[in-house]
This record gives sequence, C-alpha cells and structure tokens, in this order.
Amino acid sequence: MVQIELYDATSIRHLSFPDTPDGQYAKDFLVPFIMQKPSYYIQNIDTELLVLKVDEIVLPICINDKEYTNSYVCSPYTHYISYAKRELEFFNNKMIRNSLSLLLSGLSPIFKLSKINKTIHVNNWFVSTNLYPDLTSEQLQAMVEFLQKRYPKHTILFRSLNQTHQGDLYQSFVQQQFKLVGSRQVYIMDPVKHPIKAKARWLLKRDEKLLKKHEYEIVEADNISKKDIPRILELYNGLYLDKYSTHNPQFTEEFIELALEKKILYLNAIKKDGRIDAVLGYFCRNGVMTTPLFGYDLSVPIENGLYRLLSVRLYHLSLENSHSLNESSGAAQFKRNRGAVGEIEYTAVYDAHLPVYRRWIWSVLKSIINRIGIPIMQKYKL
Repeated sequence: MVQIELYDATSIRHLSFPDTPDGQYAKDFLVPFIMQKPSYYIQNIDTELLVLKVDEIVLPICINDKEYTNSYVCSPYTHYISYAKRELEFFNNKMIRNSLSLLLSGLSPIFKLSKINKTIHVNNWFVSTNLYPDLTSEQLQAMVEFLQKRYPKHTILFRSLNQTHQGDLYQSFVQQQFKLVGSRQVYIMDPVKHPIKAKARWLLKRDEKLLKKHEYEIVEADNISKKDIPRILELYNGLYLDKYSTHNPQFTEEFIELALEKKILYLNAIKKDGRIDAVLGYFCRNGVMTTPLFGYDLSVPIENGLYRLLSVRLYHLSLENSHSLNESSGAAQFKRNRGAVGEIEYTAVYDAHLPVYRRWIWSVLKSIINRIGIPIMQKYKL
C-alpha cells in the first residue's frame, strides 16, 4: 500500500527525508523554499508550497487559485496566453502569427472564467524543466486520489513530461485518463547511448577551440564565490528576462547563493581576465540532466562564441555524468546540428473530478495545441 504524507511550513521539521541523493536534494531545496516562501528566491512566484512524501519519494506541490502574473512555471494562463503571445513576436510567418495572436486574445477571458489557474502542480521545482524520479503507476494513482479528496476544486498538473525520458510514466498518465496537453518542443541529446554523428562532433570540436582562441577558462562551482552572484544574475536576466520574456523565473540573489551553498544547481562559468562572461547551472535526476540557469554577456562579440562554449560544456558534462541531456527549448537548428533531437513536451492534466465548464477548457486547449500547435512546432522546428 502506498504511503502518502503532506507537510507544510509548520510540520516540515517532522519530515524524515530519505537518505538518498534525491532525498538530500529535496531537503536542501524545499526546506528553505517552504520556510522563506518561494517569492524570496524567485520573485514572480506567488504560490502555496507544500511537500508530498510518497513512500520514499519527496515531491514539492504548489497550489494556486488565480495569480495570472506568475511565471509560466506555475501558471497555465501565463504559459499558454502571456508567454505564448511573447513568443509569437519571434515568429516569421506573419499570417500564422496574426491568426494565433487573435486566437490567444479570444481565449484569454475564457481561461479566466474557467479558472484555469486553480491548480495543483505536482513535482514542480519552479524551473523550466522538471526532472522526475521513478514513480510507479500505483504511486501516481494514490497521489491523485489523495489530492483530489484534499483539494476537490483544483486541477492536478504534472509539467515537463516527454516520452523519451518518462516513457513508462507517460503511459501511466494515459492509462489513468489524464489529458496530455502539449507545451513546447525540447531538444534531447544522449551522447552515451546514442553517440553523435561525425558532422556534429566536428562542430563541437570547432566550437571548443574558441575557448583557447579567446583565452577563456572554465570555472566550476567550488571556484565561484558569493561576490560573483550579481554578475551571474545579470547574465541570466539579460538573456532570459530582457531578451526573451519576464515570464521566465525571476531568480533572486538569494536563489543563486542557495545554489552555490547547497548545490541545488551545479554552476559552471566561462571566465576571462577575472570576469565571468557566461554561466550555466544544471542539476541531475534519474539519469537526466538539465540547465534551468543559463546566460551570457550579449555585448560580447558573437564571434567569441559564448553560447557555443556553453553548449560544448554541457555536452562534456553529460558525458562525464553519463546522463541524457534535456536542453530545453529554443535555438532549435543550432541544437539539431550538434546532435540533439526534437521531442514534444507535455503537461499531464487530471480534471475528472471537476465540473464540466472547468474540464471543457482543458479539452479545448488539448485540441488546439495537439492538433495545431504541435504540427507548427515540428514544421518550423520551434
């Protein structure tokens, strides 16, 4: 029988974290977040954070009602309306861009009327890509039954699912009548199981030469100090917030400090003459690694290849860790040229316990995204 326990800020001290790497990671991440509140570490996250222990697996859950200005990582409205509108600005096909913009504007009030943000996100670590432990079908069913009884008016969501990394779990969601709603196209590389082809190897070797050519050095976490935190944040903000969208997680200096201190992200920097010009932060779980923190100095000449150097570093880290690499979305052609494969990412939605008008919006969204959005993503390699 599956054992489930729920903890909040007043009871978290009674939680016995498993003596495993995942258990220690959960403790280092979740105890500070739940005691300080998530907004202390990520400015645009307003949510109620609780911790769910399922047998010997510890997972964060966040509970929301409206919060339409939240980062997309815990707001379906932001993900499918606000962020989507921002992404359309980068789309070259004017006819499709205008048509989709009108569609999103029409859906916006319907989303709010249908209470699309009244949700419980399970296994939500407030980053672009959540990684999953091994969860059985029985554990999944027990979680759903527990949460729908405790929160009968909330939709239950699991973000960041793809069939390559969560194949068995993905099938469990299908069997248990979840709606699998497309969210974006991500890029996956597994250089251990699937060595990259000769052309991709040549490109990576060419990119790596830029390190010596421009006199950069790789600096790992142990040699990054607190005084580097403002610069790290500046590089992330310049890329993810200023260039792309403020709907991305808005990390604070306290988050970067926690990452350095507790290794909730392993930071690597590219440095020259004592100055950090590029940075990445990754974490690993269950044989997969991903990089929710990524940034480089956009004022440095493009021929210095800072983005290419970060990509080479990720490739070598995945080899060193013997992990598959989820490179998230964006820069599609660049990633494909270097051996990554496109994969559609889904959000699993459980709403069978909700009234018809609440379920309807997710059915409509699934139809639009899966029938129209996914083919566009795949055709235009978004």
